[in-house]
Amino acid sequence: MPTLTRDGVALYYEVHGAGPTLLLSHGFSATSAMWQGQIAALAATHQLVLWDMRGHGQSDYPADPAAYSAAATVADMAAILDAVGADAAIIGGLSLGGYMSLAFHRAHPDRTQALLIIDTGPGFKKDDARAAWNQRALGTAAKLEAEGLAMLQSASAERAGSRHRNAQGLAHAARGMLTQQNADVIESLPNIAVPSLVLVGSRDTPFLAAADYMAGKIPGATKVVIPDAGHAANIDQPAGFNAAVTAFLATLT
Repeated sequence: MPTLTRDGVALYYEVHGAGPTLLLSHGFSATSAMWQGQIAALAATHQLVLWDMRGHGQSDYPADPAAYSAAATVADMAAILDAVGADAAIIGGLSLGGYMSLAFHRAHPDRTQALLIIDTGPGFKKDDARAAWNQRALGTAAKLEAEGLAMLQSASAERAGSRHRNAQGLAHAARGMLTQQNADVIESLPNIAVPSLVLVGSRDTPFLAAADYMAGKIPGATKVVIPDAGHAANIDQPAGFNAAVTAFLATLT
């Protein structure tokens, strides 16, 4: 599978199928492999692009902590679209990947044809709530450095099955990409003017309220709850997930 190099960092990506481009981003400490159960269904009608964020999977793991940020991730996503020849695409992801999809739309609304926001939170308006989130992210980084990749074995399905080269890149990503610096993303929701699907697993308790909030704030958004699914709705219930996403994609053509 191909790689591209941006600012000295090699990024792994895969391209499946042909048609309108759909870029899917994984969650924190997962990889592009989490979407294996979606390739056949989505690549039947779209050019499906999957990738590994920096510090994850088969992409590079920069030693410099400053190489990890939301801005760098959004720029990586734009570079991947350039590499596959897509001026614009349907942009989506799970958890951190969904948050970065919202951040991508904020930075590049002209390159965003639609949004798939899956088991995701939009960030925080209140400083104290954001600070509490950041403390948890920093705790995750410290635990990765102390315990290594073994700590992922007890995580949700998309993380437990992931393969990484080392834990240090994930720790850098937790500090630089999982933490949040402001309320820009959550405050951008009412300005989203593209078709948007907000999808959440019925058992993903921490993200149910967030899904309701985003569906209410994004004009015209569609919300789908996948029964008997947790945080990795696409892995827990692939048939139901694929049906919901393909139905949404069909409305775009």
